[in-house]
Amino acid sequence: MPAASIRARARAEMINEIKAIARRHLAAEGANLSLRAVARDMGMVSSAIYRYFPSRDELLTALIVDGYHALGDAVAAGDAEVTDRTDLRGRWLAACHAVRRWALAHPAEYALLFGSPVPGYAAPQETTVAAVRTPTVLIGILADGFAAGALSDPGDLPGPVQADLAAVRGGFFPGVPEALLSRGATGWMSCFGAVSFELFGQLDGLIQAREEYFDHQMRRMADLIGLPG
Repeated sequence: MPAASIRARARAEMINEIKAIARRHLAAEGANLSLRAVARDMGMVSSAIYRYFPSRDELLTALIVDGYHALGDAVAAGDAEVTDRTDLRGRWLAACHAVRRWALAHPAEYALLFGSPVPGYAAPQETTVAAVRTPTVLIGILADGFAAGALSDPGDLPGPVQADLAAVRGGFFPGVPEALLSRGATGWMSCFGAVSFELFGQLDGLIQAREEYFDHQMRRMADLIGLPG
């Protein structure tokens, strides 16, 4: 194996180890990451870690991008498990439950993505690109339903909102009318709101049947979106 390939593999392994230790710090301490603390856990001098991540923000960005991709993979896999691609409601419910399962399995990473903003951190464009993967699954469900005639254009948007969504639709989702995109976005926000309420403790002492309650909420959102029963 060429020396350059060996070095590249060694570097990739070191980066993965750094990120794994950083995730453990996330779970224990939240997003207040310290490169010095990560280096200490790896048994290396603090200056050495800067060869891989020149700043805390670059390490945070790597963790955020990985988190969005991992969530996107989970949601896409959930959607793909529904073999009848015309079952729009089933696909929506599968995608929503995939969000919840991933969040419960990776609470620290979910909090990094959807919790309180990290003080002093400004997310670069690469995080936005990764973040689009998950809502793209929902929009794909809407686009399939609209193309097949199973979903119609509700056409019930205020003018300023329609103008905003027209820009979003044209840039990312040209096959979905603005009003249908709006309903889908409302459903998606409800999904993440329900997951966040559960994960961050707002349901404690109120709801015991968490999965059943979440499923009930997502079915009501399916009604709002207009997904066939």
